[in-house]
Amino acid sequence: MDIEEFFETMPFADLLGVDVTEAEDGHAEGRLEMREDLSWNADQLMAHGGVTFTLADTVGGAALVSLVDQPVPTIDMRIDYLSAGTGDLYAEADVVRCGKNVGTVDVDVYAADDDTLIADARGVYKTG
Repeated sequence: MDIEEFFETMPFADLLGVDVTEAEDGHAEGRLEMREDLSWNADQLMAHGGVTFTLADTVGGAALVSLVDQPVPTIDMRIDYLSAGTGDLYAEADVVRCGKNVGTVDVDVYAADDDTLIADARGVYKTG
């Protein structure tokens, strides 16, 4: 499976502008350029929680896809929002466990301009 092509052609991630920049050996990274239409606040640019969640979910899935070489539907994801994302975001994900049927991935989302931790998440994905 061509991981880059798979994530480049994912309609929802493409709509939001999620770009998976690296995915190999159980690790993935991705970016999202913040835009006004992704903000929850009309007066100030602030990433909607769903935007941050989608970045985390997509990059988390990419980390696991790099090991199992097939799509991995999300079973569950828990996210803690720690700070407002007021600009571009990036995420880093690492596989914690890759089992026959289920995989677990930890994901951190950061502000691209100053590396502030915006959110941390743990995703559970179907691997088999």
